Amino acid sequence: MRILALDTATRATSVALVDTATGVVAEARDDPPAGLRPRHTTHLLTLIAEVVDQGGGWGAVDRIAVGVGPGTFTGLRIGIATAQALARARQIPLVGISTLASLALGATPCANASVGQIVVAVIDARRGEVFAAAWSPAAFAQTPASEPLLAPAPLAPEALVQAIGELGSPGLAVGDGAVEFRQVLEASGATIPDRDSDLHRVDARHHAHLAVGADPKPGAGVHPDYLRLPDAELSLRAAQKR
Repeated sequence: MRILALDTATRATSVALVDTATGVVAEARDDPPAGLRPRHTTHLLTLIAEVVDQGGGWGAVDRIAVGVGPGTFTGLRIGIATAQALARARQIPLVGISTLASLALGATPCANASVGQIVVAVIDARRGEVFAAAWSPAAFAQTPASEPLLAPAPLAPEALVQAIGELGSPGLAVGDGAVEFRQVLEASGATIPDRDSDLHRVDARHHAHLAVGADPKPGAGVHPDYLRLPDAELSLRAAQKR
């Protein structure tokens, strides 16, 4: 099966065409330099066209997988709307993939399963919070992957530390949220790779592997997983209270 996978939940735009039998066919991404805004609007369709052309055209695509977050409100809307439009126009099955699960899957080979180390995926949610979830490395050996040990949720870093502690195992924490709140998380015993490690990057290749066991839905059945109200709505409510 050949799966076109894409993610726009974070500042990065990641696209890959993966042959699940033989491996990655093509991949492309855009990582804006620090200080620049995400470039999903201007880069996503270009990156999709690039990997599809390298992979032999749309006739070679059997399924589309799109990251449904959690992540930025605007980024998720762009990615999911694009995936829905392509799936509808090309009559290709579409599946939604947890961005946190994909991030955790990418780090699973680095987890020390012999000591029961879990993998904690952490995305910076701004406003002093993170979006986080945790899995056992064994979870991804199943198709579909088993349920997380810690369900995706918006948390203050201190609350995430407490949740990791309650799982009774040191965690391997990855993602831009783990980098942002390194000091807090490392105090709990969590292991966090160096800032420049690829383990912190959301990679669409891993979306494709999770999509193998997922049930395709009509385009309208794939929804963003915001986990909390958009920042604009939170600001409006705060202003109304004042």
